[in-house]
Amino acid sequence: MVARDADPTLRALLGRGELRLSLAGEEDDLPPGALDRATRWVHSSDLDDPTPFLADDLVLLTTGTQFPAGIRYPFDAYVRRLVDRGVAALGFGTEVARDGIPPGLAAACRRANLPLFEVPYDTPFIAVARANAEAVAAQAYARRSWALSAQRAIALAALRPDGLDATIAELARQLDTWVGMYDAAGELVREHPAGSLTADASAVLRTEVDAVLRRGARAGSSLRSDTDAFTLQTLGRGGSLRGVLAIAASELDQAGRDVVTAVIAMAGLALEQHQRLSRARTALRSGMVRSLLTGDPGLARQISRDVWGPLPAAPVVVAVADAAGPRTHALIDVLELRADERHGALLYGTLDDDVVIVVPASAAATLEEIPARFALRLGVSEPAGYADVARALDQARAARGRAAAPEIVRFEEVQARGILSALSAGQASTVAAAYLDPLREHDRAHGARLEETLRAWVVADGSNDTAATALGVHRHTVRTRLAAAERILGVDLSSFAARAELWAALHLGG
Repeated sequence: MVARDADPTLRALLGRGELRLSLAGEEDDLPPGALDRATRWVHSSDLDDPTPFLADDLVLLTTGTQFPAGIRYPFDAYVRRLVDRGVAALGFGTEVARDGIPPGLAAACRRANLPLFEVPYDTPFIAVARANAEAVAAQAYARRSWALSAQRAIALAALRPDGLDATIAELARQLDTWVGMYDAAGELVREHPAGSLTADASAVLRTEVDAVLRRGARAGSSLRSDTDAFTLQTLGRGGSLRGVLAIAASELDQAGRDVVTAVIAMAGLALEQHQRLSRARTALRSGMVRSLLTGDPGLARQISRDVWGPLPAAPVVVAVADAAGPRTHALIDVLELRADERHGALLYGTLDDDVVIVVPASAAATLEEIPARFALRLGVSEPAGYADVARALDQARAARGRAAAPEIVRFEEVQARGILSALSAGQASTVAAAYLDPLREHDRAHGARLEETLRAWVVADGSNDTAATALGVHRHTVRTRLAAAERILGVDLSSFAARAELWAALHLGG
């Protein structure tokens, strides 16, 4: 519950000894908490139907002149009108028009669970109204004083080295409730007291925070579940939200809202400063990604070790997402968070119009949440060493180009569709190079001439004899080399489709 001074209540009013008010009947006959309901104002009226002139949570005083003596009066209807209007209690001034409280009125109030109390003849109604008004004013002054004190405490907390965390902790202490801060990616990054939410409340809150961030508009809102209530406030500018502040309270009074507004301002400033630092860190990470494209990871390895820790362990996969996506900034926030939390597990950077992500091949499954969560197309390369990051980046771009919607496409899926199917998308050269890679690796490792033989064989329209003459070898040598190439490439070159793919690979693969 939100900490606040006690509101003026009927119990407090009845407790003012100088007024000598007395409850009609027993408190046990009333619903629990009936005497502790807040009373905003005290008003008097002897109208038969005063409800058009009343407000909620009001204490109504009457002398009963509207109840004619000797005539059966519909007290139940009168009381029902008051209850339906939200009247908190009814005070009856005795010895003015009637001796004592009419029994019919007392019975009707009991049936409707409306508190009824007696105002003695020598207690003016204005004295009752003034006593309640003084209590309202005192409570308002106390709340303003609390708000000023809380804002001072929060401002001092903000000056600490861990200013943002200290600010959230101080807000939780001042409101005496749970407070959490979610970043732009919907991750709970700070909470006080830690671990106090139930799993169900956490899940409901996370879903609502994600929805608020997807809308992207500055707003305050309330959230209710079966057992919990929260107040949510966005952080940052509309269209570029930096996070959401969540408070375990259904609603706040004006003083509470003033304190939260101060926290939002401080948190927003801290997050803007963090964003500038994050941009600098992202620029450094992007430079590391560019250095990896040279095939020499030495510089990137040294920078990473000095600043963040080791590079992701090879073999790695390279993933590419659109840098101009609607929630790219949220993706970068999550990547920064993951890179800080899991040293050596992730490297990312922006490159031209791409967000490039490098993770160990063993951790490639961690990329699967990105497309749906951030509405982005994601292409993923085959596993590669750091010497082949440039080739892996081309593969990832080729895979992303085959994504028709926010989804993840792996290069092996593109490669399985064949080189010719990639022609229309402009990715055929990358697919062709990947097709020939096993062959070229074999030639380099064994000093063989399988690629050269395949090229001569294709030029010779599949004639072993013509290819042998061009290569200056025996036709049986050509046959042996072709069999080895088929085994390495996993194809049967006796079919036209396989020969067409080979022809395209040799022409497009460099």
